[in-house]
Amino acid sequence: MPLWVQLRDRIAFLINSGFYKPGEKLPTVRKYAADLHIAYNTVSKAYMGLERDGYVTTVRGSGVFVSDIGAFPREGGRIDAVVEEFVKSCLEEGMTYEDIPKFVSKHVRKMKRDHEEK
Repeated sequence: MPLWVQLRDRIAFLINSGFYKPGEKLPTVRKYAADLHIAYNTVSKAYMGLERDGYVTTVRGSGVFVSDIGAFPREGGRIDAVVEEFVKSCLEEGMTYEDIPKFVSKHVRKMKRDHEEK
């Protein structure tokens, strides 16, 4: 998975989990790049992806801000963020939306069976 996708997903998770609050300014692209020891363009691309997905808004000359709570799903907080990250990972691995529930159901049945055997 490309680094910029990993970063985008991680920041989306932090937003969904409440670490970054609506209206909060995110670190500048340069600061994030320096702190993480990654290329400026990698962070820039991740921020563009977050903006495209509605998680952040860029205000020219002021920075990148977390969008209002209604702009992205926050129904269950942390669990929704984990599920969203999981679904994105499955899609990036080549699964279809239709495959994902079948895959999860299969694993839930297996885990339940394993748990009952203990």
